[in-house]
Amino acid sequence: MTGPSSTPRGEHTPAPGVTWQTELERVEQLVDDDTPDPRPNRATRRALARATRRNK
Repeated sequence: MTGPSSTPRGEHTPAPGVTWQTELERVEQLVDDDTPDPRPNRATRRALARATRRNK
């Protein structure tokens, strides 16, 4: 395997129209008050279990 080259490569310029054009869009989700809370993710469940074990 060869080492790094002493001559740096030039920058690559993408072809016109190839790059992504993004726009930020805000979406609101309405949730009924009667809907149960979603289940916490795994990291949160593990942290709660650790805290419970530590307090015993």
